[in-house]
Amino acid sequence: MALWAVRGNGRQPPDGEDVATDERLSWPLTVGLGFQHLLAMFGATVLVPRMTGLPVSTTLLTSGAGTLLFLLLTRNRVPAYLGASLAFVVPLGAAAERSGAGPGALIGGIVVVGLLVTALGVAVKALGVRLLETAVPPVVTGGIIVLVGLGLATYSATSFERTPVPAAVTAVVTLLLTVLGRGLLSRGCVLLGMLAGWLYAAGAGTLSAARLAELRNAAWVGLPELITPQLHLSVTPFVIPLVIVVAAHQVGMVKAVASTTGRNLDGSVGDALIGGGLATTFSGSVGGSGLIGYAESMGVLAASRVYSTAACMVAALTAMCIAFSPKVTALLGTVPTGVVGAASMILLGMVVLIGVRIWLNAGVDFTDPVNLGVVGTTLIAGAGDLTLTVGDVRLSGLVWGSLVIVLVHPMLRALVDVSRGSSRQ
Repeated sequence: MALWAVRGNGRQPPDGEDVATDERLSWPLTVGLGFQHLLAMFGATVLVPRMTGLPVSTTLLTSGAGTLLFLLLTRNRVPAYLGASLAFVVPLGAAAERSGAGPGALIGGIVVVGLLVTALGVAVKALGVRLLETAVPPVVTGGIIVLVGLGLATYSATSFERTPVPAAVTAVVTLLLTVLGRGLLSRGCVLLGMLAGWLYAAGAGTLSAARLAELRNAAWVGLPELITPQLHLSVTPFVIPLVIVVAAHQVGMVKAVASTTGRNLDGSVGDALIGGGLATTFSGSVGGSGLIGYAESMGVLAASRVYSTAACMVAALTAMCIAFSPKVTALLGTVPTGVVGAASMILLGMVVLIGVRIWLNAGVDFTDPVNLGVVGTTLIAGAGDLTLTVGDVRLSGLVWGSLVIVLVHPMLRALVDVSRGSSRQ
């Protein structure tokens, strides 16, 4: 039995209709849609290992392999691309600075996070998803999705500012195709917008000279650098908070996909946690970065309305192939930072609205002081990337914001319930 049924004639579904997770278009079109996912995730997936001192090629390899593992364990029900998570940057940087941890110790911390997320996924499957629904209600899952979108807004805006003209070209072309395009022009709006900005920069001679030199000097074929993990207790306190962040993000991602596709994916939450946890464990075990379901990938799904996991599989296989070609990696590295920032800005905006849709569908009451106070404060702090230091541990806005919304919201809700119960007696 085929993994995907061909939608219609495979060339073009009717405008306004979705391509489901278990459907696909013709393979040439699916490859193009997969490349759209690849371009959307490439900037951050290259940036994170560079910021944490880990090999880029290894992270590309493990992000592709981790995505395939995730798709396998979720039984092709949850379309997603797993890329290098920016949430790991500050904790790993703090661990290296405060404890002198080297790359081996840092990826050992990534392995610990992956194993704990996997264990949480096993617990969810064993105890049932209703327990998770109680602990992480729609107000929380929607808040996490919005927080992810807003938390990365600074990265998008800063990137946009670095090369504003190609970024503006990308934004204008993408938005015009999104609004006015029909058929494949609309579904490939992100890819075409980024290509327009990239080609404009090349024609105007504004591509980075350093990146072009790197492209000229890069070998066509090369093996990813593998690193052996080392488990150091000194690193563990810095990365433990990431367990809740990664788990909450994975749950939110499943809810976001369910909201946009109209399918009930509650039964896949445990599988998604296990898949994401094992993907991160594998990545850390060979020298890659911590992985997470990419918000940009969710944005691509919403923009194209093609939810086929086949496109995610193509992106994963392509990333794995690129990992063995420094030349192709360097070529994609010439995409101007502003082009990536413009695309991310549009896609992350769509992600924020997906989170809002979760709130609307669940009828979340924002006159409730608990919802209003916790969610509102967390989102503003996350959008401003407020970084806090607790002891030796530095928490970025995305990390501590996720911790607050997951842990503090249910605590305050319980206190309110107890208080109201006491007042009735």
